[in-house]
Amino acid sequence: MTATTAQDGATWVRSRPGWTVVARKEFADHLLSARFLAMISILGLVAVGTVYGAAQSLGDVAQDASGAGIGLFLRLFTVNADPVPFSFITFLGFLAPILGIAYGFDTISGEVSQGTLPRLVAQPIHRDDVINGKFVAGLGAIGVIMTTVTLLVAGLGILMLGIVPTPNDFIRLVVWLIATMAYVSIWLALATLMSVVFRGSATPAVVCIGFWLLVTLFGGLLAQLGADVLSPVSPGDPASPLHNAQTELTLSRLSPAVLYDDASTALLIPEVRTLGIITYQQIDRAVSSSLTAGQSVLLVWPQIVGMMALTVVLFAAAYITFMRREVRA
Repeated sequence: MTATTAQDGATWVRSRPGWTVVARKEFADHLLSARFLAMISILGLVAVGTVYGAAQSLGDVAQDASGAGIGLFLRLFTVNADPVPFSFITFLGFLAPILGIAYGFDTISGEVSQGTLPRLVAQPIHRDDVINGKFVAGLGAIGVIMTTVTLLVAGLGILMLGIVPTPNDFIRLVVWLIATMAYVSIWLALATLMSVVFRGSATPAVVCIGFWLLVTLFGGLLAQLGADVLSPVSPGDPASPLHNAQTELTLSRLSPAVLYDDASTALLIPEVRTLGIITYQQIDRAVSSSLTAGQSVLLVWPQIVGMMALTVVLFAAAYITFMRREVRA
């Protein structure tokens, strides 16, 4: 009976792509782990706090909206009010990378520390199936957390404001959720790369957190310093301040945090019509109106593609490094 069961199991593994077997096992482990419960609890509690404050500030406006609720539902994600001094997207833009780091820092280094990597790659699956399956499982667990938190925010908003999202609002939320997943996947890919490069369990997490703090806290300062070097402001050139600002904007968009902030702002605030630098003449001549969901998606499409491309580059580096790595028993 034992031999028959083992043979049936081996046949089942060979009949399916190896990465799906690894992903299924890792995904189940993620859903039952204390890490998953901690992450979803922390994000859920802060989401409730931000929605409560936003709903309180929007309550009077919702009563005077004649049932239309145009634009009010999306403001739940962008308005900050007491007792929480920041909006939901501000909070998420700052802490969402922790999700990617938490599910990627021990992808390979954890197996090395436990001494299970040689036995894992000795199974009837290819070596690349290991890293592919683990990355997909981590991305799936993050997707469950983000979808749950987004639905929690939307549900509380409907209960507290009595406003049902329109199809336009729904499209914006779906695209914003895709952009959020693209943003978090950058940090998941970075953490996976660090997990392959470093053999310790704690070192990848420390390095990734260092990158996160550098990009989040000092990204704007570095972009400003680079703009002052590349396009300095000249007192005799009236166009130099504009060139300096354009250079700073270009350099700042090398940061995934800025790309995600641009995408979130344009998708959740329909009144945003441009993400570049505009002059006072352009503001004076602009017609005050809101963009449709399709127009906002076109506006942020470069940012979303840029985040996806960065994810592919980082994961490709992790993949190549892992494939060339020597695994000893």
